[in-house]
Amino acid sequence: MRSYLDFEKPVAELEAKVEELRAMGESGTAVAIGDEIGRLEAKAALALKDLYDNLSPWQKTQVARHPQRPHCLDYVRALITDFVPLAGDRKFGDDEAVIGGFGRFRGESVCVLGHEKGSDTESRLKHNFGMARPEGYRKAVRLMEMAERFDIPVLSLVDTAGAYPGIGAEERGQAEAIARSTDVCLGLGVPNVAVILGEGGSGGAIALATASRVLMLEHAIYSVISPEGAASILWRDTTKAQEAATNMKITAQDMVRFGVIDTIVPEPTGGAHRDPAAAIAATGDAIAHSLGELHGLSAETVRKQRREKFLAMGRTMVRNAG
Repeated sequence: MRSYLDFEKPVAELEAKVEELRAMGESGTAVAIGDEIGRLEAKAALALKDLYDNLSPWQKTQVARHPQRPHCLDYVRALITDFVPLAGDRKFGDDEAVIGGFGRFRGESVCVLGHEKGSDTESRLKHNFGMARPEGYRKAVRLMEMAERFDIPVLSLVDTAGAYPGIGAEERGQAEAIARSTDVCLGLGVPNVAVILGEGGSGGAIALATASRVLMLEHAIYSVISPEGAASILWRDTTKAQEAATNMKITAQDMVRFGVIDTIVPEPTGGAHRDPAAAIAATGDAIAHSLGELHGLSAETVRKQRREKFLAMGRTMVRNAG
């Protein structure tokens, strides 16, 4: 059953009417309703396109968090063959908020890392809603270092509201683990490509997204703090999250303008949750293009390009801030 966001109510009403007419037709209680169904479907499609062509930053935030949006494991199942998951950080334990392993992407070996949010109550609890603990980032470090030893590129699928802020996580060195993972990303001698699938929240996202190429889905968000968190700090009022989202410049379009990401991956009309297969296929093509650009580069060149890319971000943001 499709889940609708608040701002999608006009579309929901039209599509509900279409389903009602279809049910009437199947039961034999209505005659010649095909034309009316077609008219309503066209109207619903146009309304959906109009909505998604003009989404506000807060509406994009809602889309990025949609419960039916495809998550890391959906992309792994569709894009990665012969995937072998690896577990544990060899220090404390395993963190199922971070998925990691090796497989093949379009025939080529790749190390895959990603935040998994889960798709139902059970899996969301299992994966801690995609909020990683220190052992998740230390697992990522272990796998990235292994990938470098075997000259295998790294693919990161980022979708997290942020690193887990629990007491245990802090006691085990959450900040150090995030910093260490970010440092390893920056120093890799193999290409790494990161994709912001939904939410790219704060250091929890940066720890896996400091990559040679950073891609971002059209309606994803990338921010130093959630709009609710920013509203709570700035105005002590979480109801001002919509205003915060607008002022924070968190959309993919903002990120390209500021030079924070390299490519926007288009989503189907209505968002990735409307047609997950199409969204995943488009993401796969964008990943393949990015890896192709980096193929054959020496370790020194890969490191130099990545370093220059991130040093240039601040200068680009200052130029484009207006």
